[in-house]
Amino acid sequence: MKNMLITGGCGFIGSNFIRYLLKESDYTGRIINLDKLTYAGNPENLADVQKEYPKRYIFIQADICDEPRVGEIFDSYRIDGICHFAAESHVDRSIVKPDAFIQTNIVGTFNLLEAARSRLGQTIRFHHISTDEVYGSLGKDGYFTETTSYQPNSPYSASKASSDHLVRAYHKTYGLPVTISNCSNNYGPYQFPEKLIPLIVLNGMEGKSLPVYGDGQNVRDWLYVKDHCVAVWMIMKHGKNGETYNIGGDGEMANLKLVEMICDILDETNPLSDRRSRRDLIEFVKDRPGHDLRYAIDYSKLKQDLKWHPEVTLETGIRETVNWYLQNRSWIDRVKSGEYQTWIKTHYC
Repeated sequence: MKNMLITGGCGFIGSNFIRYLLKESDYTGRIINLDKLTYAGNPENLADVQKEYPKRYIFIQADICDEPRVGEIFDSYRIDGICHFAAESHVDRSIVKPDAFIQTNIVGTFNLLEAARSRLGQTIRFHHISTDEVYGSLGKDGYFTETTSYQPNSPYSASKASSDHLVRAYHKTYGLPVTISNCSNNYGPYQFPEKLIPLIVLNGMEGKSLPVYGDGQNVRDWLYVKDHCVAVWMIMKHGKNGETYNIGGDGEMANLKLVEMICDILDETNPLSDRRSRRDLIEFVKDRPGHDLRYAIDYSKLKQDLKWHPEVTLETGIRETVNWYLQNRSWIDRVKSGEYQTWIKTHYC
């Protein structure tokens, strides 16, 4: 892959993946980052990369739902590989306003698939990033595998399930070379502060209430974003054409216990002025509709076939994430105030 198109590369996982490819991996080609720059897309995440790799990193502000523009990008940059991160991904937003999820996650994916299909001789790999939420909810026992039936329970997960089916169908029907990965919940640097971990870290830093849905016993498997990036690149290089790979973090934990872990790390590294325990700030709030009880990933296929396993334990990763937010308060301030949108308008509009 000499010219890799990465969609949604200014988002949390996409920007970490671009950093990994350029700074740490064996990839030597060029990256074309296509991002619409919605509320969670922040090109500041890659400002240093743009300066350091001016010939290998190209940013294009565009919408994957714009079919003609997508085709132009494929032709202009001779795209021969695609890593498709771009998606509306926040469950709460999908419950309030699902239409954007249908457009971006389904129609946008369709446009990319069509562009790749019409250039089959040019495309080496179409890798599609999905989520464990397409599988629905687990009880106290068991794990999601690549053959688990899909049972999405939110507009977000239903739209991602739809896009998964489209990608698989384009492989079976048209012979498009594809791989799919379904990952567990990611965390780490540059995550937009509406998601659980950065929300708790930032509210905790400021001594604000720490909202926890229901009784806090919903369980998630947490995957450090760097481990996810390594797995995706391994799949793109060595994954079997047409296959799906689950990516898990070996980090199962109830939401309440996770919040308490963050509280303890903040109390240790950045105590409040009155020395209160941040656990006292935890506030249980009304549960969201259709809240899945538990997610847990069996990644043994990826471990067996490609020799991948997560390197970062949950406790180590959470500590590193908390430290990153403590050390990058100017980034936090610009994101929370919306100032990054002014930066976008100045540089890209």
